[in-house]
Amino acid sequence: MTTPVAPENGTVPAERPPRPTPSDAVLHRRARAALTRSAAVDRTLAVLIGLVLMVGGVLVALLSYGVFGVARAGRPLLDPMIVDAMRVQPDVARLVVLGAGVLLVLLGLTWAARSLRPERHPDLVLDGGPDTAIVISSSAMAEAISAQVSAIPGVGRARARMVGTDDAPALRLTLWLADDAEVRTVLDRLHDEVLGVARDSLGIAALPTAVRLELDTSTPHPRVA
Repeated sequence: MTTPVAPENGTVPAERPPRPTPSDAVLHRRARAALTRSAAVDRTLAVLIGLVLMVGGVLVALLSYGVFGVARAGRPLLDPMIVDAMRVQPDVARLVVLGAGVLLVLLGLTWAARSLRPERHPDLVLDGGPDTAIVISSSAMAEAISAQVSAIPGVGRARARMVGTDDAPALRLTLWLADDAEVRTVLDRLHDEVLGVARDSLGIAALPTAVRLELDTSTPHPRVA
């Protein structure tokens, strides 16, 4: 028999109305967050940079083939007025080029730092009253759920991680199953006895969960002589 997931101080909050059920689109995004870390921003930036470079290359190619005029195709890529201004003020030109290079380096470092930063593990904030907020840390929720899942027959060990945001948490579970485990039975009990109880005790309408199943090879099996 499993027990509800409780806050770290061991007390269970009083009865409270459940949170409204999210829409299908919101649930879909949260389910994707449970499966893997989102790279939508990185992909969008890469596509935009690729489009800008492609458009610039196409314009340069059209210019060289004389689409904008034969006379313009024979002139330097930069306007002669710009070239003359750079020759007159070489220090200013160097500063502009240096500033553009530093800006590009900073943007690249910011992008790399954002891509490599650790994934967020959100805490769950419960409304305990007009002046009270109960915060359950992500590590406490993960440990409690891991302990409950590990108690299911057929599960050797389990690892849980809370992902997503504070307002839209999701769960990522890895289960190591024994050789004789009934997968359907394990998943049914996981849904009914662990996830259902966790949602009710925490007062959340939905907790999207991604489950990864592995074969538990840590337990040695007796050899037959």
